[in-house]
Amino acid sequence: MQAATRHWLVVVAVGVLVTLGGCAIEPWVKPYERDRLADPIMSFDRDPISNAYIHHVYEAREGARGASGSAGGGCGCN
Repeated sequence: MQAATRHWLVVVAVGVLVTLGGCAIEPWVKPYERDRLADPIMSFDRDPISNAYIHHVYEAREGARGASGSAGGGCGCN
């Protein structure tokens, strides 16, 4: 076997082993840590809590509740 072919096979074998080894790792985020990641402060908005409030007020005023995926009437009550 040529040296270049042997080198290529070693690289492929190591890549396959690393890929298969990655499947055996337990989850990085534990179930008791997920509540921190689901917090609105972790979203990409600059001020997610204020934006959620403004969005709620807009829906209540315009009677447009439901168009963005939330359920309820246009009266502003939940």
